[in-house]
Amino acid sequence: MKLINRNQFSLFLLFLFLVIGCKTANEPESTSLQVSMLENAHQQFLEPSITHRRFKHADLQPLIKKHKEQFELKELGQSIEGRSITAMDWGKGETKVMLWSQMHGNESTATMALFDLFNFLEGSGDEYEELRNTLKNQLRIKFIPMINPDGAEAFKRRNALDIDLNRDAISQISPEAVILKTARDEFEPDFGFNLHDQQIYYNVVNTPKQATISVLAPGYNYEREINQVRERAMQTIVGMNEVLQQVIPGQVGKYDDGFEPRAFGDNIQKWGTSTILIESGGYVGDPEKQFIRKLNFMIILDALHQIATKGYEKYTTDQYFEIPDNGFQLMDLILKEVLVEVEGNRYPIDMAIRRRESNAEDSYFVNGSIEDVGDMQVYFGFDEFDATGHQWVAGKVYEQEFETIAAMDQSKALELLRKGYLAVKVKNAEKNELHDLPILVLNTREDFPSGWMTGNAANFFLEKEGELTHAIVNGYLIDLKNPKDQQFNQRTY
Repeated sequence: MKLINRNQFSLFLLFLFLVIGCKTANEPESTSLQVSMLENAHQQFLEPSITHRRFKHADLQPLIKKHKEQFELKELGQSIEGRSITAMDWGKGETKVMLWSQMHGNESTATMALFDLFNFLEGSGDEYEELRNTLKNQLRIKFIPMINPDGAEAFKRRNALDIDLNRDAISQISPEAVILKTARDEFEPDFGFNLHDQQIYYNVVNTPKQATISVLAPGYNYEREINQVRERAMQTIVGMNEVLQQVIPGQVGKYDDGFEPRAFGDNIQKWGTSTILIESGGYVGDPEKQFIRKLNFMIILDALHQIATKGYEKYTTDQYFEIPDNGFQLMDLILKEVLVEVEGNRYPIDMAIRRRESNAEDSYFVNGSIEDVGDMQVYFGFDEFDATGHQWVAGKVYEQEFETIAAMDQSKALELLRKGYLAVKVKNAEKNELHDLPILVLNTREDFPSGWMTGNAANFFLEKEGELTHAIVNGYLIDLKNPKDQQFNQRTY
């Protein structure tokens, strides 16, 4: 064996040092906060009074007032229906950051996270003190937790004028739009966070993974040019994505950056504020978005740290463009090769079904309908079933009338489904009364909507070799032999 002498060994060490040094120069060291620290902070400072995503303006007022000692509270104005819109200022630094949430009234995930963040910022004497002091001394932050309180009251996207506030940045027809524009102009923030929710059907393009969080540094012109203002937003997003990939790997998408001349995000970027859009999507098993709430807390806190320390400067726009795009390819249920009969002939078609939410009091129900039929290979289902050899079959209404919904239970519903009944009649039930039965409940009508074409309600059976094998009830797939536990968010017809 040939031995190397001391000089050769020294040269080898020098070479190794240079290689490592070059790699470090080309791959900047992470400046993101520790994920475990962010998770622990959220658990410790979670606002316990908010437990679901349907809350109203009145629910937030005592929580806002709770922070009056350490935050500067200011009523910026009122909504069309007279609800106050409040700004909460914190910090004494030179770099200004503005965050606004619930521009769309039914997009409340980030609002929940902001109240967790308020609790964190008010903390003291703990392991987060150094971080908190860095933020306080370097940043001045303006929070506007609910821009569209009238929309939040009805849990709908638009305001009381039926205007989409995110398309009212220029005309400013709505008082809420005037309030947001005035707040931006008077504060002149260096960074802005535009906080939204997106549909649960967004995915990371061409993959079955939900886009649980989507991000964007909005374009400020049709050419989608990158100036220093937009570049800073892109760099900050890279750091946020670095955190997210450790918690939800592969579930971050990049929103389309096509310029929308009426939108607040695009225009605030244009007006000189580095603007970051966060869109909260869906996550399996998290219908009330409490896990996604935690993700918002984590990435907003990390981004504030990046801004306070200028850590974002270590990231590049190339890294931003490496984040995959959003797709819109998710369905609640995909049935493959269902046989449907037309003019005496049978044709195998794929069916794609979505269950969309509708409001009911302070809760919601879903309406399952057929989104598309034909070749559905470009879509992904949360639930998929190979229905080769199965035929579409209509269901029946059970003849006997029940006195109340309570007279029906899960086992009785399944028994009727196995006999070909998709619906029961109930004598005493309120209109749109909610229930969790795996069968349709009728009160004001004698039949139920059904069909196999696009737009039809997804209520039917699958039959194979003369035997009913599966029921599709309001878009939910039920295996008649081995039914699984499901949450059926239904209403009475």
